[in-house]
Amino acid sequence: MITFVKMLLLLSLLASYGESETFLDAIKNFLPPVEILNRIDPSNKRYDFIVVGAGSAGSVLANRLSENKKWNILLLEAGEPEGIRHQIPILVGYFQLSNSNWGYKVEPQENACLGMINRQCSWPRGKILGGTSTLNYMIHTRGNMLDYDIWAALGNEGWSYEDVLYYFKKSERFNIPGIKNSSYHGDKGYLCVEHVPYHTELAKAFLKAGKQLGYEIVDYNGSDQIGFSYIQANLDKGTRCSAAKAYLRVKRPNLNIVTGATVTKVLIDQNKRAYGIEYIRNNQRSKVYCSKEMILSAGTIDSAKLLMLSGIGPKDHLEELGIEVIQDSKVGYNMYEHVGFLGLTFLVNQPVSLLQTRLLNPSVFFEYLVNRTGLMSLPGGAEALAFIRTKYAPDQRPDVELLFASGSLHSDGGLPLKKALRISDELYNTVYKPIEGRDAWSIWPIVQNPRSVGRLTLKSKDPLVPPRMEPNFFSHPADLEIILEGIKHAINISKTEPFQKYGSRLHDIKIPGCRTFEFASDDYWRCAIKHLPSMMNHEIGTVKMGPKEDPDAVVDPQLRVYGIRGLRVADASIMPAMPTGHVNAGIYMIGEKAADIIKQAWP
Repeated sequence: MITFVKMLLLLSLLASYGESETFLDAIKNFLPPVEILNRIDPSNKRYDFIVVGAGSAGSVLANRLSENKKWNILLLEAGEPEGIRHQIPILVGYFQLSNSNWGYKVEPQENACLGMINRQCSWPRGKILGGTSTLNYMIHTRGNMLDYDIWAALGNEGWSYEDVLYYFKKSERFNIPGIKNSSYHGDKGYLCVEHVPYHTELAKAFLKAGKQLGYEIVDYNGSDQIGFSYIQANLDKGTRCSAAKAYLRVKRPNLNIVTGATVTKVLIDQNKRAYGIEYIRNNQRSKVYCSKEMILSAGTIDSAKLLMLSGIGPKDHLEELGIEVIQDSKVGYNMYEHVGFLGLTFLVNQPVSLLQTRLLNPSVFFEYLVNRTGLMSLPGGAEALAFIRTKYAPDQRPDVELLFASGSLHSDGGLPLKKALRISDELYNTVYKPIEGRDAWSIWPIVQNPRSVGRLTLKSKDPLVPPRMEPNFFSHPADLEIILEGIKHAINISKTEPFQKYGSRLHDIKIPGCRTFEFASDDYWRCAIKHLPSMMNHEIGTVKMGPKEDPDAVVDPQLRVYGIRGLRVADASIMPAMPTGHVNAGIYMIGEKAADIIKQAWP
């Protein structure tokens, strides 16, 4: 795997060497922002604010709080800076196999992940400057307007769509020709939002098929989500625009960014006030202190883990592990994930899809290095999506996303995707090995607003032990049935003239474990979904935001942890309910809003 990536990078650099740019000019736009790292020992100084986690929300907070020159800000990140390879969209699948990923996996499932090793799906989380925004597929969707109005209706004042739209726009440097509506988009923010600069003929067919089926081509971050569209992505002229690249390439003497620092505990005094943290760096345990506030932005998994390790969590669970209880709180509950289906593959009879062998063509490297376009600019093959409503939709929001990819699980020759997704040898060798090297495309139907709810707990009070993640996938039968409806819509798309032009046909080798069912019957698809669910890595909710009267709320609408002074949480863990689509844009919004909340609290 590493050899292929190194070869890909080396050939791409050599392809442009000696042309109009020098070698250094050719790679300068890919260089990681290492120059921003002060790497000052944080223990030698007291800070006004300490931010834990340099992901999408943490990077925003570090940037925005350090705008006040009178405040000293410390940003701690367990991982290291991003590198050149992280900037190349097509390589996204490889980073989930690297030390840039925490390597989390869910507990063995009864009703899901049956085709994965030990019935455990992976939950990739970024352990790197920029967090998961440095290894995700860069898809930028805000969610539906009603999502945030529901948050507000739950008692979260200030979180309606009208309230949060300002922060979505504030974050954006929106640059998509043909979509210029200032009422929905901003162009002066740090976060680049662009179309992928290259589209395969199959992606174009996907949009044409949508039109033939009566759907509009929409700006899903505008007035209406229902319809088909190319993905809006966090790309900067064909290169990844991670949270680190967007928000941390600033040089401010009052901002200290320290990588390789794993935070193990929040320090809380007898008056229940947070005053610092413990962390491990270079195998040494240290402490650092703050005078104003601690902000946890370590993500849905690690923010909840840190709170519980620090004595904030369910009393019975903490006592069972011998952790002193400081605040009895429902940390770890309310955990949701968008789940879909990986196994819907359509074969075609023309060379129009994304195959790994095509990436070895020198012209592909040259096209990307010179113009930042071509196959290498595709985020792992994800090109377009559709939001639709099935017969089960309870309100105006779409209840299914159809994510289009110009390849399938076999298109990389069984290298990164199979391993990253933990697909078993039996399943892969039976279903996908026979079609390696053949052109194909796929649609992942993904349930929106899932009903199945999980819980995160600690396995140990040792901070270096991963937590227990029990998502309970498909414990609510509605999630399975909605995905099944999405499969039927996807198959209808494949039958339209734009796809039949390429001879599209459904790949029909049965999944082991589902052989007793008639292929393409409802019962077959139900079985297949349980064997090959897609994890969208959109975990949310473990540190639920809610009003004081909500017994499940961990933080208030100002993101302050109930019962603890000087401690806030700002990341996807505070989301009280799942937004439609992908969650990363919403995490940037939370970071922007949290920064203003804090500034107003400390005028």
